[in-house]
Amino acid sequence: MLIDFFYTLRAAKVPVSVREYLTLLEALQANVVGPTTESCSIDDFYHLSRTVMVKDEKHFDKFDKAFGAYFKGVEMLTDFTKDVPLDWLQKILEKELTPEQKAAIEKMGWDELMETLKKRLEEQKERHEGGNKWIGTGGTSPFGNSGYNPQGVRIGGKGGNRSAIKVWEQRAYKDYDDTQELGTRNIKVALRRLRKFAREGSAEELDLPDTIRSTAANAGFLDIKMVPERHNNVKVLLLMDVGGTMDDHIARVEELFSAAKAEFKHLEFYYFHNCVYDFMWKNNKRRYAEKFPTWDILRKYNKDYKLIFIGDATMSPYEILQTGGSVEYNNEEAGAEWLQRLTHTFPKFAWINPEPQGVWQYRQSIAIIQQLMSQRMFPLTLKGLEDAMRMMSK
Repeated sequence: MLIDFFYTLRAAKVPVSVREYLTLLEALQANVVGPTTESCSIDDFYHLSRTVMVKDEKHFDKFDKAFGAYFKGVEMLTDFTKDVPLDWLQKILEKELTPEQKAAIEKMGWDELMETLKKRLEEQKERHEGGNKWIGTGGTSPFGNSGYNPQGVRIGGKGGNRSAIKVWEQRAYKDYDDTQELGTRNIKVALRRLRKFAREGSAEELDLPDTIRSTAANAGFLDIKMVPERHNNVKVLLLMDVGGTMDDHIARVEELFSAAKAEFKHLEFYYFHNCVYDFMWKNNKRRYAEKFPTWDILRKYNKDYKLIFIGDATMSPYEILQTGGSVEYNNEEAGAEWLQRLTHTFPKFAWINPEPQGVWQYRQSIAIIQQLMSQRMFPLTLKGLEDAMRMMSK
């Protein structure tokens, strides 16, 4: 029973064991979900099986894909007896604008935009759709969502135009999977250029060449020579952009993250969104509860750490240069200040950009980051990684 489901999870790289499979069967036999419960559906079984079979939340995505593939068609996905969701109807309001219409929509500066938003919040008393002034949906106003404006504040909804300079919502990001199977060994080989080996500590390893020479010089009497064990001595501080436009690059960043964890014994990592500010985090589900002040990170690690940023550097220039420019909160100091502090503290640094190098010239924020990084920005390609590792190993 459900043995094919078990093998489907294994094929999807979900680390499930026979013990967990047997526990799931025991739960079903005990009617944790089943005919004796008040209601039983595929959702009930989904939550039970995920609770029993998945021991780490970073495997939830793999489990969901495997579950959906195995149980596809088990339950009807559409019920035509129900009303059409209001959100579907609201999407009709999203405007299809011509290039000429888009060019005619005026941009506001930072100060003007924030002051206008304050006035709109004071004046507006009801919901609006499809307009060009009030906070609403589907229009050309700089405030709201599901519409078009070259530069505004997104309030709720999903991003589409990706030009908002501030986002009024609490967003959830997912950790990068550090167990991602690599499709090629070349990324590891490229990172290996950065590794340095050193002999430290007590003598624990046989030095065969020296033992042979010493024995021969000692008229054949065995003279064993020992040396300290070789250790990977390179230290890496990895800072990774997550969420927003980085969702397009998750697979490639996970490959790089996996390779880095395999190659570097001394690896420390933190997450940030778009630009580094006064705090970072290690777990995206607890990023508001477990913040790591950037000042503490600057003090904690020595200057012998190699600093590697991973991010597409695609954002509003305000997020880098403006106090309060973060899309999520009002930062007291500009992101550029924090980037300069980090690069001054760790002289060996590089920025790895997963965006195709051909589009860099069209992104103002990328040019700003390149300048702050002293032009040490490299594409997330094998040649780019090799160039970055070679530069930091000098």
